[in-house]
Amino acid sequence: MSFFKTLFGSKTVESDVIKVLSSYDFRAQTENKNIQLIDVRTPNEFKSGHIKGAKNIDFFSGKFSAEFIKLNTDSPVYVYCRSGSRSKQASVKIEAMGFTQVYDLKGGITNY
Repeated sequence: MSFFKTLFGSKTVESDVIKVLSSYDFRAQTENKNIQLIDVRTPNEFKSGHIKGAKNIDFFSGKFSAEFIKLNTDSPVYVYCRSGSRSKQASVKIEAMGFTQVYDLKGGITNY
C-alpha cells in the first residue's frame, strides 16, 4: 500500500486555514449567501454547469493569482472544481497568498 502512496501521492491538506467540507456542509454554508464562491475549473467546464453565484477563476490560467488578489483575503472563500483535486491545489496556493479562511468542497461539483 505504501508503494501506491509513494507512486500516486496521498497528500492531505492539513491546515488551520483550509477546511474540506462535505457537500452537505458546503451547500449549507454557501446556498443563497453573498460569499466568495470560486469555481477553479476551465471556462468550458464552468459553462457546462456551475453552482449558482460562483465566479470562474481557472486554476490553470496564467491569471489565477491576479484574479485572487482582487478578492478579500479576510473573508471566507469557498472553492470547488470537478473532483476535488484542483480545488485542493488551489486552496494551498490561496492560503499562501494570505487568505485566512478557505473552504474546499470534498469530491468537487460531481459530489455536490
